[in-house]
Amino acid sequence: MTSIAAPAPAKGPSRQGRSQWSWAWVALSSLAITGYFVGQYARGTLDALAHQHVGLADDYASRALPIRVAFYVHIVSAGLALALGPWQFSKRLRSRRIRVHRGIGRAYLAGVAIGSVSAFVMSMFSSMGLLGFFGFGSLAVLWGWTAWRGYKAIRERDIRSHQAWMIRNFALTYAAVTLRLWFGVLIFAQVPFAHGADPFPGILTQAYAPLPFLCWLPNIVIAEFMIRRRGLPALHITTPPTTRHREPSAQAAATGG
Repeated sequence: MTSIAAPAPAKGPSRQGRSQWSWAWVALSSLAITGYFVGQYARGTLDALAHQHVGLADDYASRALPIRVAFYVHIVSAGLALALGPWQFSKRLRSRRIRVHRGIGRAYLAGVAIGSVSAFVMSMFSSMGLLGFFGFGSLAVLWGWTAWRGYKAIRERDIRSHQAWMIRNFALTYAAVTLRLWFGVLIFAQVPFAHGADPFPGILTQAYAPLPFLCWLPNIVIAEFMIRRRGLPALHITTPPTTRHREPSAQAAATGG
């Protein structure tokens, strides 16, 4: 008689429980940064905020009108994408409220489309010069491109590819959060070694220098690990090997082999 062994007791928190906690952290941190990100620029004009040295106001207050418009458009559209992004990964919303999921997805993709274009325009006027242009400019291009690939996949009813591309895309959206986390970490890492009467301006400059790349490169690497762990279509540096079918030899063809 065949016996069925009882499953071993689970060790530690379940995978579903860890997933829920991870989602909660991402959602709360995204909403917090959205409120901070949008709220700090809603308190006055760029000129007034520049005198108070608020955020990036110093960098863009003196720019031409189209650049300032791109700045505000980016604040609103990127904030919208960051606030809506985590809800795209809610399994409960996808399974029970598919129309809501689709509506949020359309609004999210619109925010990314507008935000990526305005971000690329802003990158050309970054205070970091070429480092800012290549770092933040690359982020803007990849942000828009991964959104397009995710949209294209869902239009073709390729659900698994859509999920993979949207994980990559939100990893880039989440750069708004990781930029500020890395900024804080790099500031505190320099404090024990600070010297001089007023070392803080130098500390801020050094902490901000690697952020044009550091805010998103680790994110996209982690996203790819998540995609592979879930068995979704992953990216390959080289083309996967394909099976080559050899042509039958003349002798085999003659003998029917």
